[in-house]
Amino acid sequence: AILREQGVNGHVEMAAAFDRAGFVAIDVHMSDIMAGRVSLSDYKGFAACGGFSYGDVLGAGEGWAKSILFNARARHEFQSFFERSDTFALGVCNGCQMMSNLHEIIPGAGHWPHFQRNLSEQFEARFVTVEIPRSPSLFFDGMAGSRLPITVAHGEGFAAFSSNQQLESASSYVALRFVDHSGAPTEQYPFNPNGSPQGITGMTSTDGRFTILMPHPERVFRTVQHSWHVDTWSEDSPWMRMFRNARKWVG
Repeated sequence: AILREQGVNGHVEMAAAFDRAGFVAIDVHMSDIMAGRVSLSDYKGFAACGGFSYGDVLGAGEGWAKSILFNARARHEFQSFFERSDTFALGVCNGCQMMSNLHEIIPGAGHWPHFQRNLSEQFEARFVTVEIPRSPSLFFDGMAGSRLPITVAHGEGFAAFSSNQQLESASSYVALRFVDHSGAPTEQYPFNPNGSPQGITGMTSTDGRFTILMPHPERVFRTVQHSWHVDTWSEDSPWMRMFRNARKWVG
């Protein structure tokens, strides 16, 4: 299910990436779920897409999350989906913000941060470099240690942890970090466009089934979408592997 809400604009790219990985990607709007026209029980996974949900103001993805938490039908659909053992989910940008605010109904997501306004106090859209640390995320199986270029486009990407204890508990479940030109995790602007601590810009759940990312891998899954690449890259960029990893996990 390629999940979108009012203002989301990344759904076509996300569907294309999952289609290329061998999935049948279905467009699902939140209004379909709330009206009972679509049930998440019919899906193995969903991707919550980015863009400008709710005009990208007043918490953007937070409003999306509240439309789920405070709607009985939607809350039941999502909670039941997360509690199944055969499901996966990916949240990107606004979808990342949304899923982080659903942590109370996502098993193993208590260590996830809340995403707030960038420290730069402005919308950031640029290419950056990230490192994929070792984590249980099913999307990044076999990709640990990779350092890759990726695009970001967000105004509220600062990962705010409630305490040093929560930050420490999250260390084993970091899915992406911003790195500088030497490959070291960084909080320095513009290598880290939002200022998140330790460069953290992606998290996964304790079992690796649910992953949230602030950058946009679906916008760079083809080599031609990169401003520069090594000559050995084929039609698919290295980011395509994360979508194929999800297909491999489903079996």
